[in-house]
Amino acid sequence: MPFYHKLGKIPPKRHTQFRKENGDLYYEQLFGTIGFDGMSTNMYHNYRPTMVKKIEKQYSVKPKIAKPNNIQSFRFRGFQVPQYDDYLESRKVVLTNNECNIILSAPRKSTKNYFYKNTDADEVIFIHKGSGKLRTILGNIKFKYGDYLVIPRGVIYKLDFDDEDNRLFIIESYSPVYTPKRYRNWFGQLLEHSPYCERDIRRPEELETHDEKGDFLMKIKKKDEIIEMVYASHPFDVVGYDGFNYPYAFSIHDFEPITGRIHLPPPIHQTFESAGFVICSFVPRLYDYHPDSIPAPYNHSNIDSDEVLYYVDGDFMSRNDIAPGHISLHPAGIPHGPHPGATERSIGETETEELAVMVDTFKPLMVTEEAMKIADDDYHKSWLE
Repeated sequence: MPFYHKLGKIPPKRHTQFRKENGDLYYEQLFGTIGFDGMSTNMYHNYRPTMVKKIEKQYSVKPKIAKPNNIQSFRFRGFQVPQYDDYLESRKVVLTNNECNIILSAPRKSTKNYFYKNTDADEVIFIHKGSGKLRTILGNIKFKYGDYLVIPRGVIYKLDFDDEDNRLFIIESYSPVYTPKRYRNWFGQLLEHSPYCERDIRRPEELETHDEKGDFLMKIKKKDEIIEMVYASHPFDVVGYDGFNYPYAFSIHDFEPITGRIHLPPPIHQTFESAGFVICSFVPRLYDYHPDSIPAPYNHSNIDSDEVLYYVDGDFMSRNDIAPGHISLHPAGIPHGPHPGATERSIGETETEELAVMVDTFKPLMVTEEAMKIADDDYHKSWLE
């Protein structure tokens, strides 16, 4: 995030002596991105963060591709992805390219017996169903329905759920995830025209500090593999940190929609950006108020982007037969638009209660075997009259 955060105990000056009550030094770690050029955080550990006892299993989680070169529009029934007790086992990649993975997950259980770290990708976890606590090396954040959890690469974390009915929509990004540039001034502050501001961002509050040695299982994702390592000290041993690189939460319900007299294009819904895609939030809002306006979107050509829309709640006015948990894929190279009847149906309507998350990628997405298990193979015919 482009603003400063501090939690716990830190010395008055970086890279200087910072001692425990017994006189031993705390162990400083610079946690940064893009070499020494990106956002970073300085954290202070009870124990060396470098102590690895064993390297154990290493296994592939590389998605299996069903359609490497796809131009067919699809609907996927996301709630048909089965539930699993284990969080990592539950994560199923449905769409992928070399810049991101789009994942569905339905975990029943909290991550109790291991810690997880994604070394390759930032993660944006949208909470469709469930509530609980994101526990991280940089502090804890409570989450609930409608929250985006933005977790920078390299953050060690666990997910604690309040019950077993959980549905997550996850985007892995191989480049950092930021707030959109056009919403920020050159100091990094969110501007007045931004649909949200710093007050809406929930930063880590509860710093969970352990002073404990032993055997601590870490599952690390690197290059489509999970590598299991045993650490010699509890990963959550940070006594304090400050900086700009940390996890945070933002609720889709705090996104303030931008409206106009006539239909405005999807960038008005933009919430996050990365080098390879943007994330947009479609939220309840007033419709266009020109006397002759057509609230339904106009047909438009996907020439440069694959459009993925994850339906969360409400009645999506441009689509027929859409339910919560459905995903539509409209690939680059062909136009798409409202379903038959949707344009006429929208005229005269004054507001919508729709809730959805959109991911527009700048490179084509490949469709996985997991996606084809939940695919409506006739969706591309749904515009026929």
